[in-house]
Amino acid sequence: MPTSPAAERLAAAREEFAADVTYLDTATMGLPPGRTVAAVEEAIDRWRRGVDDAVAYDEAVEASRRAYAALVGVDPSWVATGAQVSVFVGLIAASLPPGAEVLTAEGDFTSVLFPFLALQPRGLTVRQAPLEGLADAVRPSTSLVAVSAVQSADGRVADLDALVEACAAVGARTLVDTTQAVGWLPVDARRFSYTTGGGYKWLLAPRGTAFLTVQPELRDSVLPVAAGWYAGDDRWASIYGTPLRLATTARRFDLSPAWHAWEGQRASLELLLAVGVDALHEHAVGLADRFRAGMGLPPGRSAIVSLGTSADVLPALAEAGVKAAGRAGRVRLSFHVCNDEADVDRAVEVLRRWR
Repeated sequence: MPTSPAAERLAAAREEFAADVTYLDTATMGLPPGRTVAAVEEAIDRWRRGVDDAVAYDEAVEASRRAYAALVGVDPSWVATGAQVSVFVGLIAASLPPGAEVLTAEGDFTSVLFPFLALQPRGLTVRQAPLEGLADAVRPSTSLVAVSAVQSADGRVADLDALVEACAAVGARTLVDTTQAVGWLPVDARRFSYTTGGGYKWLLAPRGTAFLTVQPELRDSVLPVAAGWYAGDDRWASIYGTPLRLATTARRFDLSPAWHAWEGQRASLELLLAVGVDALHEHAVGLADRFRAGMGLPPGRSAIVSLGTSADVLPALAEAGVKAAGRAGRVRLSFHVCNDEADVDRAVEVLRRWR
């Protein structure tokens, strides 16, 4: 039976994964493809043998920057690299003027919330609204709306179209956390003032990579309070002394990289780009909807499915060789490029006993 080029690319990509279990937990930790494992092992071997070169890791960072920019539809000059989402959120929070009002979604991931809440003693106002009513809660006094594109707890997808429209109407800025989105959900980062996302979930990297995008016209309004030598215009000439000499692009917000993690991130992003954003989205949501149908649920728009069920279900899944997660008192399953229909059917087979 003929297959499409997209199906062939997906099949080739799945060949690179070698889990010992039915792995449905990318929303917690993405599985590394074979090329990523090889890249990290090679880097560690160079380190072990004493022949590593710190400068050479810059190319892994730059290749990852270019690949991530391609995934989210921006020029690489928009992209900064770091290690943690909360650091980048904190950067934006620290750049807000005294008395600014930030609107957030109830129950969002705390890396999106805590940097703003921590600044409340200095006069920052933080409001919360239900995710479904977030756009309606934007008001003229709102300076910034900060929200995850996809909720970690249950996979709900924010109405980003409505949010962009509501913020434009009052001149508010937008900060979108894409950690649970980029890698399966098409995201156009050009639409948002800022986006940030971690690499160790849907971008299939070792823990220790993260990205920030900043619209160029807003670059000078963000205080580079975490700037170090790696944010310098010429990194290796920015190691000692004054004056301040930062990069002119979003690279001024770069943090010194966890070297081996970036070797892995480069390899994983190459695989994701080879499959293609649209194919990744169709595949992940298609598997999630197959699972939902098997459980008697209506279709959804997300690669993440959250189920209310017995507390005993996670041990039962583990005993059956199915890896999922418990979040917010529910069972969370997530579907990505490493999965196929057999994985879905296996999970349905186990979980039907508990419904």
